[in-house]
Amino acid sequence: MNEPSLLLSLWDGLVHPLLRLLLFISVGLLVANFIEALNWTRKIAVVAKPLTRFGHLSAITGASFSMAFFSGVAANTMLSEGYEQNKLSKKELVLANLFNSLPTYFLHLPTTFFITAPLIKGAAVIYVGLTFGAAILRTLAITLLAHFLLPIPVEQPKALQEKRTTTMQQALMNTWKRFTKRIQKIARFTVPIYILFYFLNKFGLFDYIEQFISMHFTWLSWLSPKAISIVVLHVAAEFSAGLAAAGAMLADGSMSTREVILALLVGNILSSPVRAIRHQFPYYAGIFKPALASQLILFSQSFRTISIAVMTLLYFIITL
Repeated sequence: MNEPSLLLSLWDGLVHPLLRLLLFISVGLLVANFIEALNWTRKIAVVAKPLTRFGHLSAITGASFSMAFFSGVAANTMLSEGYEQNKLSKKELVLANLFNSLPTYFLHLPTTFFITAPLIKGAAVIYVGLTFGAAILRTLAITLLAHFLLPIPVEQPKALQEKRTTTMQQALMNTWKRFTKRIQKIARFTVPIYILFYFLNKFGLFDYIEQFISMHFTWLSWLSPKAISIVVLHVAAEFSAGLAAAGAMLADGSMSTREVILALLVGNILSSPVRAIRHQFPYYAGIFKPALASQLILFSQSFRTISIAVMTLLYFIITL
């Protein structure tokens, strides 16, 4: 590869995506710090109040839940800030991160639906509905767990809350001061980890892991060979590759809607962990500490896998 081609490849594959990631993290950090500086946390937490009240979750968790409908980075930054300021325990941090499953799903819902609908037509409604049901199940399960695992939060008197007023100028100054300090720390972790993962991907590590997983499907004997081929494409290639194969087989009548949906759900379960490590970890390790980021991803992927597996099993039984 000549030098201009190498530079272009590095720009397209590494530098540009890294700069875009840092931009999104910066925007999320500014928003989260600005909301905190103006003491708006309780105001935007109102959206999730019925759930947070039952789950003994704090106003920071409720505010993060509300923010997650618009920006996952801002929501996680808010949780990280709360944890570092000792406003959230580690237990609540883990539960809060899992609690955001529903708004995070909503954030990606339009993209998911408009990719699936043209390829698998009416089956898209069922598939998206089942994954949406899994997101609701996760959030409700975490709310129930939090109810028993967390103590009832101590509410500040309203009079004290009202005294904590900040002018716009003070809020902007505080936001910028905290942003400049925090973004340096985030960049120190995010940049080297992102570069490492880029080269690991270039050297084919994640492709090897995905191919290894796709070659060991003997336990999927309850699926037809054609359905297994969709699962393999889903894991070894991309989501759209599995969808394209599913759409073609659905169109020519060689597979039923039920088989296609089950294959896509199984592919979703198997492919998500590796892709989460590849795409989530670099930015999670910037917002949270790397060890904590690993734990959060492990918990979120475990709960995600279990919830989608439950919906898959329910759909399998109901459609027998």
